[in-house]
Amino acid sequence: MTASVFFGCTFIAFGPAIALFLFTIAREPLRVIFLIAGAFFWLVSLLLSSLVWFISVQISNKDSAAQQKGLLIFGVVLSVLLQETFRFAYYKLLKKANEGLLALSQEETMPISIRQLAYVSGLGFGFMSGAFSVVNILADSVGPGTVGIHGDSQHYFLSSAFMTMAIILLHMFWGVVFFDACEKQRWWAVAAVVISHLVVSCLTFQNPEYVGSLVPTYIIMFLMGVWAFYSAGGSLRNLRLCLSCIDKDFLLANHRPR
Repeated sequence: MTASVFFGCTFIAFGPAIALFLFTIAREPLRVIFLIAGAFFWLVSLLLSSLVWFISVQISNKDSAAQQKGLLIFGVVLSVLLQETFRFAYYKLLKKANEGLLALSQEETMPISIRQLAYVSGLGFGFMSGAFSVVNILADSVGPGTVGIHGDSQHYFLSSAFMTMAIILLHMFWGVVFFDACEKQRWWAVAAVVISHLVVSCLTFQNPEYVGSLVPTYIIMFLMGVWAFYSAGGSLRNLRLCLSCIDKDFLLANHRPR
């Protein structure tokens, strides 16, 4: 039973992201490099937020439950703000890197477009975020022990896996919307990404009332996915053509790097 829980939750959490990686990134070495770099940037943001939170806990009153809860909320908000700050820093770095690649390239177009960079870096952020979110939970899922034996929810592992999947996909959508907003200098869209990230992170305080956290998170994920689709240049016509697998010449002609 423990093995089925482990593999089932692993595939739920990382299945869509791994499929996207295999079909859209793995064959392009440049995309793989940018994905790993994006994961590294997220890791640095986590390191900084963890350092600040650790120092805050050490100097706080550990006997005060209210103070410890406040520090937990502070840590979540700080972590989100640092993640988005490093996303912006990575965007600026990628712009410089892309200009350098264009100067070295013999072609007139950039070897990888900003939209592709946004998607790849967002998936890199999501992979690393998902790994740190669920790796300890997956380790506990192999046993020993039984979830819910003391009256707690038996859906802990399953809910954690679905939340991790949502967070990974949200990071990908946030990356696309964030980069597009920076390109067009739509700072209200950047603020919307940051606020939605804060909302999703704070929704986890609803646990173990998993319905109160999962349902709003998936609603936000759907809305951000639609926004990212249109930010990436998508349209209903393109979607219909893609799903019907017709007029491939039209799709190729309308796929131009920015």
